[in-house]
Amino acid sequence: MDLGLAGRRALVTGSTAGIGFATAEGLAREGADVIVNGRTGRRVDAAMGRIRAAVPGARVHGTAADVSTAAGCAALIAAHPELDVLVNNMGIFEPRPFEQIADEDWLRFFEANVLSGIRLARHYVAGMRARDWGRIVFVSSESAVQIPTEMIHYGMTKTAQLAVARGLAETLAGTHVTVNSVLPGPTASEGVGGFIAELAASRGASVEEMEREFFATARPTSILQRFATPDEVAAMIVYACSAQASATTGAALRVDGGVVRAIV
Repeated sequence: MDLGLAGRRALVTGSTAGIGFATAEGLAREGADVIVNGRTGRRVDAAMGRIRAAVPGARVHGTAADVSTAAGCAALIAAHPELDVLVNNMGIFEPRPFEQIADEDWLRFFEANVLSGIRLARHYVAGMRARDWGRIVFVSSESAVQIPTEMIHYGMTKTAQLAVARGLAETLAGTHVTVNSVLPGPTASEGVGGFIAELAASRGASVEEMEREFFATARPTSILQRFATPDEVAAMIVYACSAQASATTGAALRVDGGVVRAIV
């Protein structure tokens, strides 16, 4: 299937690893002009090199900017003032008991996970509306629907993303600009992989044993019963960015491995 993305200008925030990297690579495979973003030039350059090696002829650029800050978003916008596709993927997480989540942590998570996407969408949507074509995707989480007790502040930001995406989609009614959320379930991203490996080492267990324990105790409703791969999640994101997804907007698209026990 031709996804109609050839020549489209696409930015994926937080795309030096994990779901973001897999999405950037997937868009490059579809012929999009992809902008890789991360906090350091070293990681951005490495990610671009991997994409070019995997996708001969890929049109890929990179900009190092910390989009968890207003200054970082402004720098990214200055470097790339116009886009056709915006994937708000960058996000942070950390397990922490509710009683230990200080005010500054709530604010830090909200600015990184929610305001980053708001700031970028607020700028880019004007050009998309003027050209009457665009795609905006917020990478949320199944934690938006089933708030994890071990990181309530994270879950709060993921729910907020759903509200922003739906509201923005409704302001674009009747246009050819779509806005959607994608809700991954537990995914073998760089951060999650490191967390599980550290936990396994601390308990003298194997990574495989810790993965089984995680799904038995923390995510027992998972039907997949394993971590999804970044590529599996990226496939949904790339589709949501495509011309073929023109009738999908205002939606919360789940790639959660069945963790959420709801039909709709």
